[in-house]
Amino acid sequence: MIAIGGAIGTGLFLGAGGRLAAAGPSLAVAYAVCGVFAFLVVRALGELVLHRPSSGAFVSYAREFMGEKGAFVAGWMYCLNWATTGIADITAVATYTHYWSMFSDTPQWVIALVALAVVVAVNLISVKIFGEMEFWFAIVKVGALVCFMAIGIYLLVTSSPVAGHVPGIDVALGSGGIFPNGMLPMLLVIQGVVFAYAGIEMVGVTAGETSNPEKIMPKAINSIMWRVGLFYVGSVILLAMLLPWYSYTSSESPFVTVLSKLGVPAAAGVMNLVVLTAAMSSLNSGLYSTGRILRSMAMSGSAPKFTGAMSRTHVPYGGILLTSSICMLGVGLNYLVPSQAFEIVLNFAAIGILSTWSMIMVCHLLFWRKAQAGLVARPGYQLPGSPYTQIVTLLFLALVLVLMWADEGPGRITVMALPVIAVVLVIGWFGVRRRVDAVRETNATSRSQAVDTES
Repeated sequence: MIAIGGAIGTGLFLGAGGRLAAAGPSLAVAYAVCGVFAFLVVRALGELVLHRPSSGAFVSYAREFMGEKGAFVAGWMYCLNWATTGIADITAVATYTHYWSMFSDTPQWVIALVALAVVVAVNLISVKIFGEMEFWFAIVKVGALVCFMAIGIYLLVTSSPVAGHVPGIDVALGSGGIFPNGMLPMLLVIQGVVFAYAGIEMVGVTAGETSNPEKIMPKAINSIMWRVGLFYVGSVILLAMLLPWYSYTSSESPFVTVLSKLGVPAAAGVMNLVVLTAAMSSLNSGLYSTGRILRSMAMSGSAPKFTGAMSRTHVPYGGILLTSSICMLGVGLNYLVPSQAFEIVLNFAAIGILSTWSMIMVCHLLFWRKAQAGLVARPGYQLPGSPYTQIVTLLFLALVLVLMWADEGPGRITVMALPVIAVVLVIGWFGVRRRVDAVRETNATSRSQAVDTES
């Protein structure tokens, strides 16, 4: 449920509206293609997890197969991913809340600050409460999507008009076909679609705190493919068939748009509450995962020592507080440019996602090479098609980066910021290198003494 819930968030509930307006029905194609590669990434991570379960997830595997430098880059880029995603989530919460007139006079930054405070408090209490909340968040999101799809299918079967349009293929293709604005808009929205699938790798992070990963992991990962395909691709196809693509906007959830056009205001309000829950869930997942990743990095010396602090309830509160402090920048962004805050951070989050997925595939490729050399044994649950699967996925992720450059707006600015990010990572590495070496020497000495004691 955490894997499914992590993948169903603001990228679908809010972002799909603007992307439908830009790319039209071809958005379903973009979701399907990106969904296949997202599944390959999580399948690769699943094999690594069964090789050696760890709550440090792919950062732990980057350390094993790429060394401390690889783990440093993987960990901090993942934190960049979730910190910026967290900013997008609190922005989405503020946007959703303004749907109700009673909150229309409340500044966007105030709502964002309250949302952040609530989720931080939940994460700091205990991992059990996080798990319970995330389970029910996922239930609400999945249940709402199922209900919406049931309503949409009913409208299709009965040909009941929606805002004067009779649902069906004619609505989807009657205003310019599958590519109403050409193929380029569909390619340009792929970066946002990749963002929509962010969080799917959460299944690897949670495996370290799962009692029986060998049994649970394959079942969870295999279910992701058809469920995400159904919820993402299926709901986008339904949206395109219920209303013309130009009826949707980036400022409102497409699900709310459809339900409000049906003339049932209460239904639209309920759906808006659901999508608000989705944004809170995504923020909840982000703080959970970065807290564990930063603790893993702190234990190796590549993150500040305080991020390794663990509470009596086994919560890595240091890492959670660091991530939430970065999310506070999003509160400021909502104060300065409330109308642009979501799109600004969306692109930076996409960079973090691309680096995270690339690291997972590179780690698996190196793992596969070791297995071929007989140095490690692959588990029974494997990524099919190795090594071609990893190479094709890496080429696809590189293509997404090129498409971001082709976007003359925020996408190109984000790609231009990559050299700055690289310089910061290099400076950061030289800043922690001595501490990393000291931790490594201490661990090596401890292992040597343990061996001597056993002898």
